[in-house]
Amino acid sequence: MVTQADNEFLTRVGPGTPGGDLLRRYWHPVAAVAELTGERPIKRVRILGQNLVVYRDTSGEYGLMEEQCPHRRASLAYGRVDHEGIRCPYHGWKFNAEGKCLETPAEPKGSTLKDGIRQPAYPVRPLGGLLFAYLGPSPAPALPPWDVLAWRRGRRWVQRHSALACNWLQAMENSVDPSHLYWLHGRTAHLAKAVDHYEEKHDFIPFEYGIMKRRTSAGEEGGRVDQHPLLFPNILRHVLKSRANGRIRHNLQYRVPVDDTHTQVIMVLFEPEPEAHLPPDADTPFEFVDMRNEDGEFRMEMVLAQDCMAWETQGPVMDRTREHLGAADKGVAMFRKLLREQIEAVQRGAPPLGTLAAGAHAGVIELEVINERIGLPRPQTETVVHA
Repeated sequence: MVTQADNEFLTRVGPGTPGGDLLRRYWHPVAAVAELTGERPIKRVRILGQNLVVYRDTSGEYGLMEEQCPHRRASLAYGRVDHEGIRCPYHGWKFNAEGKCLETPAEPKGSTLKDGIRQPAYPVRPLGGLLFAYLGPSPAPALPPWDVLAWRRGRRWVQRHSALACNWLQAMENSVDPSHLYWLHGRTAHLAKAVDHYEEKHDFIPFEYGIMKRRTSAGEEGGRVDQHPLLFPNILRHVLKSRANGRIRHNLQYRVPVDDTHTQVIMVLFEPEPEAHLPPDADTPFEFVDMRNEDGEFRMEMVLAQDCMAWETQGPVMDRTREHLGAADKGVAMFRKLLREQIEAVQRGAPPLGTLAAGAHAGVIELEVINERIGLPRPQTETVVHA
């Protein structure tokens, strides 16, 4: 039984909350690289209950900092960038990517006011077409080079989905809830008759980066395996076969906590092409996908929109004191237990699950994703080259 106190403990993401302290130990995507251009180099973002701006200066470097200028609290989202950093549009105060104040133009000559001004700023790194931010204490862990982000032989692109009015945990619990597959997606995914013709075995296996989900079919399918991981705390690594061209399509789905009652889904997709070569600094196409129709209703002909409907209609923060879990919900129970354990680990001062040591140089992190039903081969090892 989940109490209201338990629910608050697991779901709140703001500064100083137990869940927020945990989530700040991980890198999260805040924008696509392609969203920052010479014409629009600054973007307002909200993540973990904080209002920030991410920008690219004229030298090509990225920065991320609190949106309100420390002078008179105007928004830096309307500011200007140069080769050193970002300048406030109101009075021209300028800051570099570390948050150091470089100029206070209206102050008298010789003023040292700027020397005591620091704007809250956070490290931001590009990888796989996304800009990742770390909002936790120093030193920052290494940014994990997940396979979909770092593979070179193929085509990669980024999607940002329409924002959801619900807590991030509702999306992640869905990822360890296989019993919804046929009821929510069956007709759209052409899986409805599977309910009648065979049963499946579902295993949830803890591993170094989260929970490996394994679905083994029985009956007609003869023991075929579909295996893919939930990467703790808020990523689903998945695979499917494209209806457009029949190719295997790998993806990472980030469920980014905007605040307690809003979530932003950002996806990176990759189609292998053995003859292709994707440079580490290659432009990565970006697209916006609206999960709603012109009437504001979820587009229920889309599998991803079906999930979004289920998450959002559970409420802004699902009231878990009123739910009734069954035997089929063992994955949900496991994830909640893991989340609580990792929150408590951070409270003790221990590094949470799956974080890489600061300064660690890792090759591509290959994940054992299998889907024998669509003929997915084992992933091939590559070595990532950091730009």
